[in-house]
Amino acid sequence: MIDYSIKVHDVSKTYKSGDIRVNALERISFMLKKGEFAAIVGPSGSGKSTLMNILGTIDKPSSGEVYVDGIATAKMNGDELAVFRNKKLGFIFQAFNLINGLDAEQNVELPLMVTPMPNSERRKKSDALLVQLGLGNRLKLKPSQLSGGEQQRVAVARALINNPALILADEPTGDLDSKTGEEVIKLLKKICKDDKVTIVMVTHNLDTTKYCDRIIHLKDGRIEKEELVK
Repeated sequence: MIDYSIKVHDVSKTYKSGDIRVNALERISFMLKKGEFAAIVGPSGSGKSTLMNILGTIDKPSSGEVYVDGIATAKMNGDELAVFRNKKLGFIFQAFNLINGLDAEQNVELPLMVTPMPNSERRKKSDALLVQLGLGNRLKLKPSQLSGGEQQRVAVARALINNPALILADEPTGDLDSKTGEEVIKLLKKICKDDKVTIVMVTHNLDTTKYCDRIIHLKDGRIEKEELVK
């Protein structure tokens, strides 16, 4: 039996502005296995950001359902969603979204601050991840003291700290040079394979999709095609 991490079933999203209706997504359906690395690509206005917001429970579909680790997310209320995000989701952003006043350790620990985990255990887990990602000698440095690639590795560690079922990566190489960007993509690929974490990445850089297992092409709010990468 195939163990699916993500099931998107017949998801549509319509925005209304007065009498005008905009169909941002129309009947989107796909499934991703645990440990699968998927890219979402398409021109501006194709629905990529809307789909990512729905996967990340930041927005809700107008119809349809999203299942993450077997849990239906569309009907959850605000408190339920906050708990769900913290337990099941990790986020990686183009601009890293690190807090400048905190060092690498503290940035990685942030998602655990709302849990009852003791400080010493949080620090131990944070340090272990940073060492694993090659930043063992950068633990006490603040974002401004790190290179772009190092900052993105801190962001990856922060996304992994809660052992999420799904990581959502929004243009994770957009602010990096090509060599560093490729290193980050290879790192995400390794995480998928080793830790069985599902990753969904939005990207404009089609060169990075060669490391993915699946490419979902969006156009005008619909899936134009799905491509399996060999």
